[in-house]
Amino acid sequence: MIKTIFPIDIFKHCETPFYYYDLELLKATLREMKSHVKGLPYKVHYAVKANANPRILHEIREAGLSIDCVSGGEIVAALAAGFKGDAIAFAGVGKTDREIALGINHDIFCFNVESLPELDVINEIAATKGKKANVALRVNPNIDAHTHKYITTGLSENKFGINLELLDAAVDKALSLPDVNLMGLHFHIGSQLLDFTPYKMLCERINELQEHFENRGVSFKIINVGGGLGIDYANPDANPIPDFKGYFDTFKENLKLRPGQELHFELGRAIVGQCGSLITRVLYVKNGTTRNFAIVDAGMTDLIRPALYQAHHVVQNITSESVETAKYDIVGPICESSDKFASDESLPETQRGDLLALRSAGAYGEVMSMQYNCRRLPSSHFSRE
Repeated sequence: MIKTIFPIDIFKHCETPFYYYDLELLKATLREMKSHVKGLPYKVHYAVKANANPRILHEIREAGLSIDCVSGGEIVAALAAGFKGDAIAFAGVGKTDREIALGINHDIFCFNVESLPELDVINEIAATKGKKANVALRVNPNIDAHTHKYITTGLSENKFGINLELLDAAVDKALSLPDVNLMGLHFHIGSQLLDFTPYKMLCERINELQEHFENRGVSFKIINVGGGLGIDYANPDANPIPDFKGYFDTFKENLKLRPGQELHFELGRAIVGQCGSLITRVLYVKNGTTRNFAIVDAGMTDLIRPALYQAHHVVQNITSESVETAKYDIVGPICESSDKFASDESLPETQRGDLLALRSAGAYGEVMSMQYNCRRLPSSHFSRE
């Protein structure tokens, strides 16, 4: 088992807050993930939206993964990190003309198309460049992932994808357009899934769709099932690497791939979530009438998940030597009541100057940081290899 060890002597001299990445854990996670797709017609794209730190992208590229982007900016970041255009899949419900042109200019592997009007625009822009763009149709399968409403994407009420009743028309349109090449079908039902039942339901839906289109004489080179595999936020040291075996076995056992067909995945959080921690310093300990507050120099500007999703990250005091414990509300300096990381968090007795680690922050942490209140963005540090 790999457990993240914090170099506290070095941390004491670093300006906080900052993100700390355990590269040994990242590499071990990548090795484990790759071991379960070896020899199978599976291709894993790393979802850049989880973490776009250049060093992280370097490690992902070195591991041989492809890439999943949801904006032109992410395409630029991927190219700067050394990914080739033919390794990039581009998703997103609102691709601009400029972003589409960027993808076509770099001959990206595939556009994951989310509406019929988008098909027309891609076809028009490809025609102006004398190229043919590869596309997959993102299907909204109307499957409830049973996760937070902000990260559920596969219900008919969500903005993502093409509803099932429009899919035949979308396939017909894609096949009729001269400057697009229909590669396959794309799905993504949500994020932070720990129960594989929704994935089994997705496999059943895909099997039905494949049979339906085969009866129409239509076949697909690729099926893309997105990502969404979750991590253990409650016990990061006990479960530093997610259940890749259970995840990939679910598709291997339930999805009926056709001969020569490829199955694509878009994993982000599962790869980088546990390798990152936000390190913050205690500014003040304020004892209230009913609560104790540990006021830290990190805020929702540095890690927005607790404020946005009511998410909880394990908080550890990594410098206190006290054997006594107390409960604290861990709060930041931002002028918003939602600027709170945890309530009634049990920690060793905490005082000004102590360093706290907010664990499992490698995904949707640094990449979502912002400069509200004119704050500076957090820096990043990495473990020695």
